[in-house]
Amino acid sequence: MTKQVVVIGAGIIGITTALELQRRGHSVLVLDREGVAAQASAGNAGAFAFPEVEPLATPGIMKKAPKWLLDPLGPLSIKPAYALKIAPWMYRFWRASRPGRYTELLHAQASLMDLSSAALTRLITSVDGEAMMQRDGQMQLYESEAEFRASLPTWELRRQHGIDFELLESREAIAERQPGLSPRFTHAGFTPNWINTVDPKKWVEHLAQVFRDRGGRIEHQEIRALTPTDIGVRITLAESELEADKVVLCAGAWSHHLARTLGDHIPLETERGYNTTLPEGAFDLRMHLTFSGHGFVASRINGGVRIGGAVELGGLDLPPNFKRADTLLQKATQFLPGLNTEGGTQWMGFRPSLPDSLPVIGASSHARDVIYAFGHGHLGLTQSAGTAELVGALIDEQSAQISLTPFSASRF
Repeated sequence: MTKQVVVIGAGIIGITTALELQRRGHSVLVLDREGVAAQASAGNAGAFAFPEVEPLATPGIMKKAPKWLLDPLGPLSIKPAYALKIAPWMYRFWRASRPGRYTELLHAQASLMDLSSAALTRLITSVDGEAMMQRDGQMQLYESEAEFRASLPTWELRRQHGIDFELLESREAIAERQPGLSPRFTHAGFTPNWINTVDPKKWVEHLAQVFRDRGGRIEHQEIRALTPTDIGVRITLAESELEADKVVLCAGAWSHHLARTLGDHIPLETERGYNTTLPEGAFDLRMHLTFSGHGFVASRINGGVRIGGAVELGGLDLPPNFKRADTLLQKATQFLPGLNTEGGTQWMGFRPSLPDSLPVIGASSHARDVIYAFGHGHLGLTQSAGTAELVGALIDEQSAQISLTPFSASRF
């Protein structure tokens, strides 16, 4: 049965979901206050990081956190002005890192990754998107034998989940795959099936254009509230109202504000990510590089290099601190000695993050016709196609491909 569905959010989750619902025969309208790929979907590293099955909240991580937090430009930072406000989120994060809970989250994350990997293949085929993919693999780099050995349990987890990889234990083996690296890197893990898009913003724009070409509509609107009705959902806009049979809420870091209008209080926070994108010719980057001990990556974007990552927990309102981007770029020049840093463009974006590293995918606790699909953290691009297929099953009242219990909005 054809439904009138409004998707709130025109980032990667919203546009991919709109395409899937359109494919299923529904009439779909996308609403966004700024437009297509205006926030985190525009400036991320462009990686489909399917091997990253381990949640951020790992056992013992809270012992490391104080050391990180003492460095305001380190891989994890909380601004003093925000520390008290984020304390309840950090408490939930700590609870999620307990061994039993961690194991549950790991299995849930892995199931969503498996689905998303297969769903991306289907999506690429359906939108003629192969030209926008880079299938060069990824190398995770370590600076010592001890750091490498400490990483082996994570590689074993990947092996258990069927992820193909090769461990490199010499500088020569590393240089063969990626010339020009500093000799400080002695060990690495290479994942050959890792995928990047040539440009995350262009990928979302491509999907949005396919959606439009197939009859979909995308409008700029400020959404103020959602109200369940006897026959669907009322959407309050800045100057008018809309009615829909179903609403899918995937507005990224702003989603919890609208969920609150329904009575759902979801502990969404923002991982504020920073990067600098350098123009074509900055470095002969052969693949996606992850600098494990420093919390950032180098990826190829439109032939150039994007240096970015790290986590700053600071909400939506505090001003950006681009010293973090400067620090990452300075480190990159040490790790990639031939890197040309001229002509770079800085960016900061809000990754919508929940304390247990899993998104919310499922119906509102107070409105069965509102489906939530947000909170993917730094894995929104990675999990977009799988999330879209799960939402499609929910809208059509079909059985989901994986258990959605771990992703329920009522888990908090």
